[in-house]
Amino acid sequence: MMKKPNIILINCDDLGYGDLACYGSTVNKTPYLDKMAAEGTRFTDYHVMSSVCSASRAALMTGCYPQRVGITGVLFPGDPIGLGRDELTVADVLKGQGYRTKIVGKWHCGDQPEFLPTKHGFDEYYGLPYSNDMGIQGNAPGISKRVPLPLMRNSDVIQQQPDQRGLTERYTEECVRFIRDNKEGPFFLYLAHMYVHVPLFVPQRFMSQSGNGGYGGAVECIDWVAGVLFDELKRQGLDEDTLVVFTSDNGSRARGEGGSNAPLRGSKFTTWEGGQRVACIVRWTGKVPAGRVCDDLVASIDFMPTFARLAGTVAPPDRAIDGKDISPLLFGEAGAESAHETFWYYLQDRLEAVRKGKWKLHFAKGRVFGNPAETINALYDLETDIGEEHNLFDAHPDIVEALSAEAEVARQTFGDSITGVDGNARRAVGRVENPVPLAMYNENHPYIVAAYDNADTDVMCG
Repeated sequence: MMKKPNIILINCDDLGYGDLACYGSTVNKTPYLDKMAAEGTRFTDYHVMSSVCSASRAALMTGCYPQRVGITGVLFPGDPIGLGRDELTVADVLKGQGYRTKIVGKWHCGDQPEFLPTKHGFDEYYGLPYSNDMGIQGNAPGISKRVPLPLMRNSDVIQQQPDQRGLTERYTEECVRFIRDNKEGPFFLYLAHMYVHVPLFVPQRFMSQSGNGGYGGAVECIDWVAGVLFDELKRQGLDEDTLVVFTSDNGSRARGEGGSNAPLRGSKFTTWEGGQRVACIVRWTGKVPAGRVCDDLVASIDFMPTFARLAGTVAPPDRAIDGKDISPLLFGEAGAESAHETFWYYLQDRLEAVRKGKWKLHFAKGRVFGNPAETINALYDLETDIGEEHNLFDAHPDIVEALSAEAEVARQTFGDSITGVDGNARRAVGRVENPVPLAMYNENHPYIVAAYDNADTDVMCG
């Protein structure tokens, strides 16, 4: 029987498909992540389940479409909803198999005590409960006034408004300490970076060597952290005992800050490929093939059942789990292929596109926070047109009909606010009465937001 591996899951914030050198970037320097790709497998058709972060992270943790667990948008400080207590996370599953579990960084699945990581399978928590810009807009949904950022340890706020320029280094120290303290294993470490979410707070040493401004400095800081973790694994003799996954929660904003989703169309907040197809690199020395590129469709929800199998168990059998065990693909087994026949693209509760095989059919496109969606009729062959440039809708009516039928399955399962269908497989979201933000705004310690006071709310948060 295979020894239970240690697992490190690194999840970036808003990192685009084209932001790493090994994915084509010519402006960002990422030597450690490029080395990770050379020593492991790089996935080119990896998708997250939403183009906004709370929904994407809820899916990553539960192995389910966000619509199934009820978190489909962006959660704000003091929101009354969060990941339900009855939901089981990948941390719950691994903890049940004897793993020590820790999250460092951004949680964003609810900031009320009932929703925090320590209530969802994590033994330890250190980080920010939501995005590093939260509270900057007084009229944002769920926010009545500005609140400072709360840095948490477990369930306690230990500092209000920490200096973000030093926060990633503090995160790295926490990760290294956790690895050392649990080197006998097995352990699960979930590092959820604050980078490259805006506003960017980058240490001077990374700014000074960047060829892409603050954004490039943030990417290089992410890369440096990966290098530190790999060095620590080798130092502790854990290199061959540890599976490491590197990815992002959604695509880049691609709004002139330096980020890129090239060669994909669209950005964060959209169901074009640029919103949900992101980088994913997997490394496990001696187990995952080195230098391999995998073009099969895989998804973030697949990590729950895959990690469960590697830990010697299965995903929770008492509930529907949408992810698939992709360990055959990870190990490069002969004949292994994608386990997903169909993939549905939702923006909040709107079904906007569906994919089957190489074909992707779009029904609508809109924006977040209640903006109405516009109907479109577009069909793309993602095998030959990854940038979704050549609309083949009129040329393939049979494929349009088949994919439209697949869309109806999604509507009946998860609902669709465009067509007014409720869906029959949605579980209740967690909800509390009288929610209170973890940290309150203090006039004597204002949140530094001058550069973003006039920004549009719906492009700042998430």
